Amino acid sequence: MAELDASTSTGRRLVIRQHERLDAESDLARSVDLLRAVAAGTIPDDRVVRLVTPVPTVAMSRRESRLPGFETAQRHARNRGFAPVIRPTGGRAVAYDETCIVFDVVTREREGPMDQARFFHEIGEALAGALRGLGVDARVGEVPGEYCPGEFSINARGVVKLVGTSQRAVRGARLLSGMLALAEVERLAEVLTAVNAALNLEWDITTFGSMDAEVSGLRRLAVEDAIAGALSTL
Repeated sequence: MAELDASTSTGRRLVIRQHERLDAESDLARSVDLLRAVAAGTIPDDRVVRLVTPVPTVAMSRRESRLPGFETAQRHARNRGFAPVIRPTGGRAVAYDETCIVFDVVTREREGPMDQARFFHEIGEALAGALRGLGVDARVGEVPGEYCPGEFSINARGVVKLVGTSQRAVRGARLLSGMLALAEVERLAEVLTAVNAALNLEWDITTFGSMDAEVSGLRRLAVEDAIAGALSTL
């Protein structure tokens, strides 16, 4: 695994702030590298949190790659300056760019496989609490019509989706990845509309939320600190 830019480790908790800008496929591959390293004990920490500033990406699931409109969806993404990739976790298509925070949480499973719903729930509540600490009316739960719908999405006011999460597990460790938009989302919503139309998947564009729309003026570092603090202390 390539060297990471900045990290802190406290009490078997490792927080990685990745300043290096990787291409979309390499960035997703790094998530899997971390998962396998924690499972194998190469990374000794019980929990690893990674924070990333991504390149423009449309990440789709393996299941979506089998849909008839997948090649068209890829073309729509590329034409709008987004790299279409297959992500290692589940869920549905998500669009993000450098105005977003992408994060990974990798947790060692020392006593057998962790319940998936419980893991989603714990992470979701921690994230919602962190965003409430920044002044957002953040809640756990799906918003009707949201992109990449899920029971444990984090929403604002019960109206717009702020964070979507998805998982992957191997023997000995579990990965949860998520994305939070910080600024305007028009560009993201536009490419996601085209991609979902190609895949014949419905969604409501008005449910795509961002931090700035909820609390203006928040610094990226403050949001990263809140996420890292919540996820590394569970």
